[in-house]
Amino acid sequence: MHEPVLFALFLIFVGAALAATGALYARQSLLVGYILLGILLGPSALGWVGSPDLIKEAASLGVIFLLFLLGLNLHPQKLVQLFSAVTLTTLGSSALFAAFGFAVAWGFGFTLAESLVVGAASMFSSTIIGLKLLPATALHHQHIGEIVIGVLLLQDLLAIVTLIALQGLGTDAAGPQAMGWLLVGLPVLIAVAFGAERYLLRPLWRRFDRVQEYVFLTAIAWCLGVAELGKTMGLSYEIGAFLAGVAVANSPIARFIAESLRPLRDFFLVLYFFALGAGLDLFVLGDVLIPGLVLAGGLLVLKPLAFRGFLGLVREQRPLASEVGWRLGQMSEFALFVALVAVEGGVIGERASYLLQFATVVTFIVSSYAIGLRYPSPIAGTAALRQD
Repeated sequence: MHEPVLFALFLIFVGAALAATGALYARQSLLVGYILLGILLGPSALGWVGSPDLIKEAASLGVIFLLFLLGLNLHPQKLVQLFSAVTLTTLGSSALFAAFGFAVAWGFGFTLAESLVVGAASMFSSTIIGLKLLPATALHHQHIGEIVIGVLLLQDLLAIVTLIALQGLGTDAAGPQAMGWLLVGLPVLIAVAFGAERYLLRPLWRRFDRVQEYVFLTAIAWCLGVAELGKTMGLSYEIGAFLAGVAVANSPIARFIAESLRPLRDFFLVLYFFALGAGLDLFVLGDVLIPGLVLAGGLLVLKPLAFRGFLGLVREQRPLASEVGWRLGQMSEFALFVALVAVEGGVIGERASYLLQFATVVTFIVSSYAIGLRYPSPIAGTAALRQD
């Protein structure tokens, strides 16, 4: 029996408030509380929210708004500088993490295809955790934010290529066609976004900027519209939403838009992390417990060291490079999407899928906790480190 959506939201947000209170008293990240709440209320525990698929679908809006707000804070000129500064770090670290993930899966007896998928999923860090736990109140942290953002955006492009490759393995003709759409779609989407902002959106906001409700509604429509266009053109909702934000970053009301949409972003991100926990099946995790812990533990150690090393090669200061490494030291929510696409395409089996799910959640919990204890963040475990 499917519970009404309203009752599910009641359980989620009352539970989230209680979980957040407990997490703060325990000096842990709020994100950890939301994930554990999802596990508790999900199908494999109490079962009070028995079908989290609808929640998960709505929760994806949190990621879209997160990327849109990120784009609002980046001028196009700065974006080019970011990419040039972090290319070596991103490509070098991604290759290293992929090799480690492949070695772990192969060593525990997974097939060649499954090991390749696990390696690919290991390349990326979490966009949500990396940005959600990032303060912007001091110049030092703004520079860290620029590095983190640049790495995550380049990883997003690699993620799109990885998904296209997986789809090509599952359906013989899809890969080359999708790659062609990627090469054509990205510059076209950039041109459309900037053109529409200049000749359509900017005149409307200039004329009606005093009506705050109108600005709020058109900002949401703009974000979701460009996100949908990006998906239609073979890219992703996230890339489209980010470009939508970059396109209006020079607008004089960009700051108002960012402040208005932040509560909406937080609402959907609570749903996202709840759905992540609720989607775990505790009854089948025992089969991948050991390889999952090895994969998660190895990446939690390797990623901070690798990012610190590669950033040192481009002459970033050691403390800053170390902090960036910790902030990007987890697996990505993209790994969960990789698992879904690969299973549906018949590329990997259920066991490999659960390995990725389990390892991802472990790194989420440990990394969020470590960041909250060591570095400033909006939801740190201590008042001294809690910064917006």
